[in-house]
Amino acid sequence: MKKTPTSIPFKGTPEQEAKLKAIIEEKKHIDGCLMQIMQEAQEIYGYLPLEVQTMIAEGLGISVEEVYGVATFYAQFALSPKGKYNISVCLGTACYVKGAQKLVDRLTEVLGIKPGECTPDGKFSLEACRCIGACGLAPVLTVNDEVYGRLTDKDIDSILAKYQD
Repeated sequence: MKKTPTSIPFKGTPEQEAKLKAIIEEKKHIDGCLMQIMQEAQEIYGYLPLEVQTMIAEGLGISVEEVYGVATFYAQFALSPKGKYNISVCLGTACYVKGAQKLVDRLTEVLGIKPGECTPDGKFSLEACRCIGACGLAPVLTVNDEVYGRLTDKDIDSILAKYQD
């Protein structure tokens, strides 16, 4: 799935920025440090918005395009923030054959976001993944660490209702 930047405004704090700059300063002389710095930046911010990628690029004296290229190549990096409730729908073969795309379609309709996005209030984010290892329960989705299986699109509203706090 193609990663796209988020439309949610960046809300980094001066403390987060200071922490990232200290990490960059500490590691910038180590060969191959980019991935490690990006991983630590994602731990600080929860994702890698353009503003964070720019800080990394400037701190290492490389182009933002290089940082972005790494961020979009590796699945471990997120360009969008995760919601309080991160919904991940398995689109692996077993789940897909049993109707997982209908789950994604219903979530997109109800939440008003596509996979890779977060609701404007930061409550829900939606992802599509390849396999979560619960093929016997296909189709499957997770909300944070909670697993829901043998679903239809009609189950989506009741699942989301559990997270309306």
